[in-house]
Amino acid sequence: MSVGKPFNFDLILDNFNIRADQSSIKAYGSGHINDTFFVKNALQKPDYLLQKVNNYVFKDVPGLMRNIELVINHLKQKILFPADAEKQVLTLVNCKNGQTYFKDDDGNYWRMFHFLPNTRSYDLITTSRQAQQGGMAFGRFQSLLSDLDPALLIQTIPDFLNIEKRLKDFQLAIQNNSFGRVSAVTSEIDFLLQRAENMLEILQLGRAGILPLRITHNDTKFNNVLLDQTDHFQCVIDLDTVMPGYVAYDFGDAIRTIINKGAEDEPDLDKVQLNIPLFAAFTQGYLSEAKHFLTGPEVKSLVKGVLLLPYMQAVRFLTDYLQGDVYYKVRFTAHNLQRSRAQMQLVKMLEKQVDALQQIIENEWQPKQ
Repeated sequence: MSVGKPFNFDLILDNFNIRADQSSIKAYGSGHINDTFFVKNALQKPDYLLQKVNNYVFKDVPGLMRNIELVINHLKQKILFPADAEKQVLTLVNCKNGQTYFKDDDGNYWRMFHFLPNTRSYDLITTSRQAQQGGMAFGRFQSLLSDLDPALLIQTIPDFLNIEKRLKDFQLAIQNNSFGRVSAVTSEIDFLLQRAENMLEILQLGRAGILPLRITHNDTKFNNVLLDQTDHFQCVIDLDTVMPGYVAYDFGDAIRTIINKGAEDEPDLDKVQLNIPLFAAFTQGYLSEAKHFLTGPEVKSLVKGVLLLPYMQAVRFLTDYLQGDVYYKVRFTAHNLQRSRAQMQLVKMLEKQVDALQQIIENEWQPKQ
């Protein structure tokens, strides 16, 4: 939550086409980027979610909102029944001037969505059904957007999943050694640099035109899927990072958060083990929705994404550690180092099982008759 002078909710809400119960406003959710508030409708349903967009992270909020509006409109046009579209796609509330956001006198950007009742999200997946439904949600999301031109969207965070840029930042942090930490982490540095060339493959295949640029979510952790009370997927949320990318990024990032039995910052590396049944369930759900539009090279790239995303996260954590922990919040001095080691261990475990993971993907892609 932002710290500073209180927000003038009367003024903010007066700019939107709603009748709000002012007394109902309360902080909502556990997001780390934007500030979110629940707002009750003073007349009837729907209720609302009001958000202050973090314009430090997202430098071009008008461009970001154009992205979101374009994506939402396209998704709703593809869903046959309007009542289903209201449940399965986020709905923006326009301001009285017709815009999708309001900028206050302090330079804060505000937007509003319909609140989706009777839904839930999970930070951790515990069942194969949840994994399968998450796979279906992200697969359908990509599928419905597969005929929308990626060139219409801006990069809301430039180079967000560009491993080439992340490696350049990493090498610069090693070279500068601003906090004198390099000598203590030479084995970790070697581990990452030894794999650097292979991790450029998705980017290189894209530049060669072998992998098509798609509209992707780019933040496919599982709590960005809303499920209904029976754990059936309903809606993909958090559209701020929806922009051009490669499908393997979404697949790999989702698997990174699903397959690991340990925590992202697990100190006991023996606990970093693979949950293959959850991988298989997610893959089945994802390909059941996405196989009709994916190309052969894209399917082959999925396992590369599974290796790339934890590797990239390890690079980012170690880079931040070498730079003095300036990006990620840390609870103790070596927290970013611990995070990086846990992600490197995940990469090691995935490398050992890469053939088995690829076989699961191929079995779902071309099931035996």
